[in-house]
Amino acid sequence: MNSSVMNTYNRYPVSFKNGEGSWLTSTDGKKFLDFSSGIAVNILGHNHSEINKTFAEQANKIWHVSNLYNIPEQELLAKKLCELSFADRVFFCNSGAEAVEGAIKVARKFHSSAGNKERNKIITFKNSFHGRTLATLAAASNSSHMDGFSPIPPGFLNIPLDEDYLKKNITNKTAAILIEPVQGEGGINPVPDEFLILIRRLCNENNILMILDQVQCGMGRTGKLFSHEWSGIEPDIITLAKGLGAGFPIGAVLSSENASKGMSHGSHGSTFGGNPVGCSIALKVLDLIEKEDILLNVNQASKVLFQELERLVEKHHNKILGVRGKGLMVGVECHEKNSVITDLAFEQGLLLVNASNNIVRFLPPLNISEVDIFEAIKKFDEALSNLDI
Repeated sequence: MNSSVMNTYNRYPVSFKNGEGSWLTSTDGKKFLDFSSGIAVNILGHNHSEINKTFAEQANKIWHVSNLYNIPEQELLAKKLCELSFADRVFFCNSGAEAVEGAIKVARKFHSSAGNKERNKIITFKNSFHGRTLATLAAASNSSHMDGFSPIPPGFLNIPLDEDYLKKNITNKTAAILIEPVQGEGGINPVPDEFLILIRRLCNENNILMILDQVQCGMGRTGKLFSHEWSGIEPDIITLAKGLGAGFPIGAVLSSENASKGMSHGSHGSTFGGNPVGCSIALKVLDLIEKEDILLNVNQASKVLFQELERLVEKHHNKILGVRGKGLMVGVECHEKNSVITDLAFEQGLLLVNASNNIVRFLPPLNISEVDIFEAIKKFDEALSNLDI
């Protein structure tokens, strides 16, 4: 099909006309079980009646006024996020990449406003992903993502996830340490709690800010509302997006009072960030997470999904090698090329997502039922059985 859309995606040959819960229906009437959730976005599935109602109510009031004025829905959402977390301040934007960009600026401004203008280097880690802007590409330092986009902004040091490397690379120019508690695009790699605790200690000792990118692993995806809660530490800054709006574009930077003290009038901004519609929906998402016991469901469903996938590893050990992840952020390590396996799953009506290091991601809605988990396992089993080796 000829298209005027820029050729940046190798899209599957399908379009969807409607969805319900964890299922999508294509324009030709085929049903698909969605274990990609728009890449960890549709955390409450498709067509949730209460989210739809909230959208309609706000859309019939006001969509946009800009941040030149007070936005009551934004104030309510910021207050709620602070009540649920370590944070004292919130900046709203439109996406995960924008949230990470904002976190980088908050961290550098923190030191600059204290008179340390050269303290601007940020330590990041191999196999990370922080977005597709130039600065977030520089942070992750993935050569395939950066190819052709030089000059790449300086100021980032990308190192292995290793205690010795980390300790020896902290200097008096280090402003922050940026890490995903569970690496998503890099292959569903949970960072050990002990490593996050180490980062927190080193940040305390060296006046460094700890930034946690929870764009993919936040909003209940791992079984806690914020994934750092598993380790018992509190960061200085976290980034959210994806599941925050359950499908509506919204991102956020959550910060302690101390970390955000450099952010004065005019230091950062966003035309659309924190608009009334996005904030109303995000408030409803947070309400539904509590009201529908979503975190309990994540932890119960996770056990079933891991158990069933591990059973398939035993059955198809020459095709898939293992399962890893946390909550409903699950990766299957493949022996065969992951794209071949996701294509075969697609043929069975199961939507999955590839990740780096030959991983297939299972990212179902957080309100997924056991019935749909077993159906997904059945389809994945059939896909693997159809793989000729």
